[in-house]
Amino acid sequence: MSEITPTTPLTLPPVAKGERLLLRQVRDLVASPEAAIGLAVLITLVAIALLAPLIAPQNPYDLMQLDIMDNMLPPGSALGNGATAWLGTDDQGRDMLSTIMYGMRVSLGVGIASVLIASVIGALIGVLSAYIGGRFDALIMRIVDLQLSFPSILIALVLLTVFGRGLDKVVLSLVFVQWAYYARTVRASALVEKNKDYIAAARCLEMPQWRILVRHMLPNCIPPLIVVSTVQVAHAITLESTLSYLGVGVPVTQPSLGMLIATGYSFLLSGNYWISTYPGIALVLIVVSINLVGDRLRAVLNPRFTH
Repeated sequence: MSEITPTTPLTLPPVAKGERLLLRQVRDLVASPEAAIGLAVLITLVAIALLAPLIAPQNPYDLMQLDIMDNMLPPGSALGNGATAWLGTDDQGRDMLSTIMYGMRVSLGVGIASVLIASVIGALIGVLSAYIGGRFDALIMRIVDLQLSFPSILIALVLLTVFGRGLDKVVLSLVFVQWAYYARTVRASALVEKNKDYIAAARCLEMPQWRILVRHMLPNCIPPLIVVSTVQVAHAITLESTLSYLGVGVPVTQPSLGMLIATGYSFLLSGNYWISTYPGIALVLIVVSINLVGDRLRAVLNPRFTH
């Protein structure tokens, strides 16, 4: 008879350490009721903005769908085509629900695009400043200090006065305003990483300087960069809305939430509150939800933060 040997029990490969850390961070993020509510609201608003061309009752930019006889209708009124304007209409006969959906696309698009570009530029400048050090680092930090000493809205107003109105002009202005935040944040983290043993080992192995910067130092500076970027998205959206409200932001043909609020402000005293009130509520929901998620994200990614 052949000898029976015990079989090795089937075991699944263990989850990688990075994956376990990511899962734990996600659980910690949604463990806070405020952050969970903020994340749910933010995801809902982003989904509505992305799907606006498919789910909006009306395309507010298509003149063929507008009827001037439908202007200034209160919420719940019937449009000429039989549809219901649940949030009313504006002075051009546009359905307010549809304009808010499309307006969120512009506000979120400008905010996210400016933060992505500014974070890349600022991160590269910050890590390079920390790695080189010396006079170059001192020069970069003086430039950063000089820019941060001025109000962001003032710098953006001056730039848009020179560049003119337009989505690309607004994004460019916001990038110029925000890059210093990321440069300072990444530099602080890179100064800590610069003196660690793995950087010294990489230098001993005579690795190219760009590889040490991009492949080793920069990835370890990403957690604080993510936190700052999350908060700065809300800041960028608020700045863009303020600039559009002042009449120097996005053009009238591509109105954001700020432009919609500015449009309805002149009708408040006549009792047509819905033209500016509902876009204002949408703007507040976006900014508050982003800030709630950003505050909790800071607590999760920063191990020194007690929560």
